[in-house]
Amino acid sequence: MTEEIKKELKRLELQHDIKILYAVESGSRAWGFASTNSDWDVRYIYIHKLDWYLKIDEKKDSQEEILPNDIDLAGWELKKALRLFRKSNPPILEWLRSPIVYLQQFSTAEKLRNLTAEFFNPKSCLHHYLHMAQGNYRDYLQRDNVRVKRYFYVLRPILACDWIKQTNTMAPMEFHKLLDSQVIGQNVKAEIQNLLRRKMGGEELNEEPKIQILNDFLEDKISYYNDYVKTLGQCNPPDTTRLDELFKQTIYEAWDVNGSS
Repeated sequence: MTEEIKKELKRLELQHDIKILYAVESGSRAWGFASTNSDWDVRYIYIHKLDWYLKIDEKKDSQEEILPNDIDLAGWELKKALRLFRKSNPPILEWLRSPIVYLQQFSTAEKLRNLTAEFFNPKSCLHHYLHMAQGNYRDYLQRDNVRVKRYFYVLRPILACDWIKQTNTMAPMEFHKLLDSQVIGQNVKAEIQNLLRRKMGGEELNEEPKIQILNDFLEDKISYYNDYVKTLGQCNPPDTTRLDELFKQTIYEAWDVNGSS
């Protein structure tokens, strides 16, 4: 499938007259608990030719396409990606840390990784993950019978909150790293590991009685982080100059344009 994904990325470049700078897996396969029927969630950052940017009208700065072979393609144009990076947007920070990279052209992705510590905003990321955990918990895990695979969509963001609080760095994508480092209670860990084995073994994990020990664990964490984020101060606004320069350098590099910084 990797070669098929690479072919689709090349097709997108030709079809849209773009250069894809970076493309990764972003879903359950990158998280480390894909089942046999999991989709391929391919996310990418791309750049247009210089002329595309030299127009007064705003243009669409994202792309989406779902293919019949379970490949889900979605990309952000570089300027959009850089604006989100400036805001410490967790999805793009996750892309830069994905363990599954399909394409990395030019130096842009590596330069962004090197800037991550400077632009990382723990409060912003904690809000993002807490909102995700809270929403999924409220919508899917409060009934007597629940789709138990939904536990992962609450556990992962809550454990990411734990990681950020403990290390003041962006959380890894891989679920096992979060589980191994952040879950201390052996009974809770055993329940999570059992769900992991079942999911990766191909079980559908449909509706079953809720797992009370996990619900108690998640409710306590959600309550704690709702209070904790209120204690965090604002970060100083980052310097956009570095990202402006990176954008210009990428134009020159990707399209072999003569320019100087």
